[in-house]
Amino acid sequence: MIGRKLSAQLAGEELILQDVVPFDGATFVSDLSAPGEAEKLVASRPGLIFHLAAVVSGEAETDFVKGYRVNLDATRRLFEAIRKENYKPRVVFTSSIAVFGAPFPEAIGDEFLSAPLTSYGTQKAIDELLLSDYSRRGFFDGIGIRLPTICVRPGKPNKAASGFFSGIIREPLAGQEALLPVPDSVRHWFASPRAAIAFLLHASKIDSAKLGTRRNLSMPGVSATVAEQIEALRKVAGEKVARLIRREPDPTIMRIVSGWPQNFDPQRALALGFRADQSFEQIIRIHIEDELQKNSQPRTSSG
Repeated sequence: MIGRKLSAQLAGEELILQDVVPFDGATFVSDLSAPGEAEKLVASRPGLIFHLAAVVSGEAETDFVKGYRVNLDATRRLFEAIRKENYKPRVVFTSSIAVFGAPFPEAIGDEFLSAPLTSYGTQKAIDELLLSDYSRRGFFDGIGIRLPTICVRPGKPNKAASGFFSGIIREPLAGQEALLPVPDSVRHWFASPRAAIAFLLHASKIDSAKLGTRRNLSMPGVSATVAEQIEALRKVAGEKVARLIRREPDPTIMRIVSGWPQNFDPQRALALGFRADQSFEQIIRIHIEDELQKNSQPRTSSG
């Protein structure tokens, strides 16, 4: 989803697009973790590389082997292919706030220890170390951005453990029931897809000298509880829509989410010009503007 929106923002540029499944505009349909595939991607020496590919949190936790193959091995193959090609592109890598593990301070600052409590977070943390070392050695000019949970995600639910954060907004707005597997008191860190694209584009242009040797940044976002999410939905769409949320506790999801960050104080990213949404209500309104209103506009034909 992020890749699709990012490529739309870069329309008009010469793009090389890769994914493991076929899609409109694909240059390569391949498994990046397979030998030789990363070399094909960098053979033309693209000056800017966005590395977004990953197995999401819930799937990485349930399928240990696949998580490490895609999230770690594929990333290492890409980094190695760039090194062997012997040129120095800008590499923007999407990391995750899952690199942090409980217990947390009230707000996680830039000095907080990276100690993940999930396989997904561990894989991303290793990738961050690789990105820093390959950048230090001059193989590429890398920057890792730890995205908040992206909400509201359009489309169908995926296997991310965080998927319900979007589902309890997206489904009711579409007139459908949504399941809530965690208590209303759960707090988390969010950014809209629109903000995520802005993060990526800003990271592609930033003067990396300002990063120093610390190449990975926590992005700004909005801290909100599930109750605050629901209240924002009620304010935007009304009580009838909010009532479409049904509570159905899921111990597995609750266990995973309990180890996730809740709030950040991302001073480095803010000082470097990264900006996020102002409120969860704004995040909902962005979803309505970018997905629901856009898709409801009547089509016109030209002859």
